[in-house]
Amino acid sequence: MANTFSQIYIQTVFAVNNRLSIIKPEFKEDVYKYITGIVRNQGQKLISINGMPDHAHILIGLRPAMALADLVQEIKADSTNFINKNKWVNGKFSWQEGYGAFSYGHSQLDTIIRYIQNQEKHHKRRSFKNEYLTLLRRFDIAFEEKYVFEFIE
Repeated sequence: MANTFSQIYIQTVFAVNNRLSIIKPEFKEDVYKYITGIVRNQGQKLISINGMPDHAHILIGLRPAMALADLVQEIKADSTNFINKNKWVNGKFSWQEGYGAFSYGHSQLDTIIRYIQNQEKHHKRRSFKNEYLTLLRRFDIAFEEKYVFEFIE
């Protein structure tokens, strides 16, 4: 859209179905490169991506012409097909239904990029459940526990 200027930064967080830890280190980089391609092919800007074997964090510079829900659906569907096609997991891979989306200002980018890039270090001290519920509360997002990701303790 001509003469449209925006600055929309969204961190999305979503989990592997049943919170299985199956995004193995040996194919994690390939999955994240593939997801980067999906985001770019949709005309969006991937700023940072990382996660753990059971979930992913993606920081996106979102253009206003695309709905975030459509982009996340595309990321999850295409990356699921990619992982299954490569047979990187026993059985069928899929992402859990739903996702978290958290917005940031330009001045917060360095902090959130470091946070995403340091997931391995961060999760030595904190569980994904704790991390996710903390984000929901910090952003004052109303939620019911029964609709939050299935957390395996």
